[in-house]
Amino acid sequence: MTRILDRIDRPQDLHGLTEEQLAQVAQEVREHIIDTVGEIGGHFGANLGTCELAVALHSLLDSPRDKILWDVGHQAYPHKILTGRRDELHTIRQYGGLAPFCATFESEHDIMGAGHASTSIGYGVGLKEGMLLRGQKPQVGKVAAVIGDGSMTGGVAFEAIHQAGGLGTPLVVVLNDNGMSISPNVGALSRYFNRVRLHPKLWHAREGMEKNLVDLPGGLGAAIEKLGPQFKESIKAFWAPGLLWEELDWAYMGVIDGHDVRALRLALKQAFAAERPVVVHVATVKGKGFAPAEEGGLEGMEQWHAAKPKSIANGSPVAAKPAPADAKPAPPQYTKVFGDAMVEEVRRDRRVVGITAAMNSGTGLNILQKAEPKHYFDVGIAEQQALLFASGLALEGVKPVAAIYSTFLQRAYDQIVHDICLQELNVVLAMDRAGLVGDDGPTHHGVFDIAYLRSLPNIVCMAPRDEAMLRHMLRTALLHDGPIALRYPRGEGVGVPLPAPEEIRPIEIGRGEVLREGTRVALLGYGTGVQKALDAADRLRDEHGLEVTVADARFAKPIDLELATRLATDHELLVTLEEGVLAGGFGSAVWEALNEHPTPGADARILRIGVPDRYITHGKPALLHEEIGFTGEAVARRVLEAIGASTGTPVGTA
Repeated sequence: MTRILDRIDRPQDLHGLTEEQLAQVAQEVREHIIDTVGEIGGHFGANLGTCELAVALHSLLDSPRDKILWDVGHQAYPHKILTGRRDELHTIRQYGGLAPFCATFESEHDIMGAGHASTSIGYGVGLKEGMLLRGQKPQVGKVAAVIGDGSMTGGVAFEAIHQAGGLGTPLVVVLNDNGMSISPNVGALSRYFNRVRLHPKLWHAREGMEKNLVDLPGGLGAAIEKLGPQFKESIKAFWAPGLLWEELDWAYMGVIDGHDVRALRLALKQAFAAERPVVVHVATVKGKGFAPAEEGGLEGMEQWHAAKPKSIANGSPVAAKPAPADAKPAPPQYTKVFGDAMVEEVRRDRRVVGITAAMNSGTGLNILQKAEPKHYFDVGIAEQQALLFASGLALEGVKPVAAIYSTFLQRAYDQIVHDICLQELNVVLAMDRAGLVGDDGPTHHGVFDIAYLRSLPNIVCMAPRDEAMLRHMLRTALLHDGPIALRYPRGEGVGVPLPAPEEIRPIEIGRGEVLREGTRVALLGYGTGVQKALDAADRLRDEHGLEVTVADARFAKPIDLELATRLATDHELLVTLEEGVLAGGFGSAVWEALNEHPTPGADARILRIGVPDRYITHGKPALLHEEIGFTGEAVARRVLEAIGASTGTPVGTA
């Protein structure tokens, strides 16, 4: 049976369709996502919830002249399908394929590159005001920002709302309210939205409310009239959910059924015609059309936020195949090791607490939440508040551990600088997803934290070479008196035994460790760079007869100057390895330390290996490591080139 969707090669192809046909297209988009993403993996539940919304917007607007901004972008697969990328969806998140989020380099219809939440309204205000400054009439070049209710916990969204209300910017915000971000939403805003969406007719109570109040019998209405507008507004606010927006000079429309194309189109037409700031509050179901997500409650929606490859066939989940009886168990994920360790640390010291910014399972703190709920806090998508909250706790003698992805911690840099480091507060920054994270691409790669943290006074920066070292380093961080940052990668550990609780020992701050002794070449790794160094050392020994020294720096700040000096004195080549940007990173720190503290004979050439000065695409980490030369094979090759070029001496000789 021929799909209408197969004739939609650009958004303008929707303009001549009836509303019944548009509803059919939305369902065909949904089925296309289920079939494709269920096979290859990718963001899932949020996209199933925006099929009708994407169809309604593109059927009314003329993209890219009109601008549709998709907050985060994990809800924008329907948009991609309708804007000429239908037949490429099977490549999304794959190396060389479609970007996982909106990307300006990929399509003229992707107006903003997105990967972090809460930014679409701010972009929208700038776009619309820019159009007006260039002399465009308000009705030419419409702007719509689609933002999820989870993203509304981010403070920058409210900063943009405040500005647009003050300017009267003719912008339409579509509040996609599905009760979820990745994990269940938390906080007062979430309770507010839930109250509204559970009573869809509530907003109608606002109509005529003021007249009804002053018409109350027995003199009550007259008394209310005398109390003034503030009292009337406070009573109306109890019943009228849009008052939050209207007090900020926005018109509020809602709650609209986000799976009714006709209702969406009607509301959006009215919103664009208003030529003022308007929010259209839309209720959708995360995972719409896929029973395990739609009918599984919050747990089902969270589970199906993203689908794993080959997890769906013929529209239904595929049962996981049991592991062979003789299969060797996989090493634990770093995230789980951290989560389990947090439970133990809380039980060792009741002052310890864990803080997440809407990523409880992503950071492993869901383990702490279940085991010690009073020692667990989720602030929502609000990384700045997470660190301000941690700062306040630290001032009261609590031992806060803020578990935040490396890439998301960038959003709270000012708090690290002014509130934690300046005041020397005992806050632990536990940075999951450090390094190249894979399919989520450049918005999510955690490659800048070494460089952006080590320049700050008072902070200690460290990284474990394996999952066992992660346990020792978390204990070290909690016993340290001052700011300290701990970075660790996504994925499985290297398979070393984990220490028993009684075996966990703190590490001397700023002290590295030599793992192998050799000659001519020293490989000094930091974090995941240690395993790459060990792999390269094996290759150099087995294939070229060259025994090299391998050391684990353990700390990027302070640098173990004694170790670095010894390596630079005893070897002709010192190689630093880090899964972070080279500009200002760990290798630069070693170079600076040796230059500022010169020692006679410590004149080894320094070769830095890490992430080059460019944004790295999306794809499996192994492919990305190969692309940038962060593999044992590539490191060994560069070592051979370096010592051959510098001395001309055959490899393996002194």
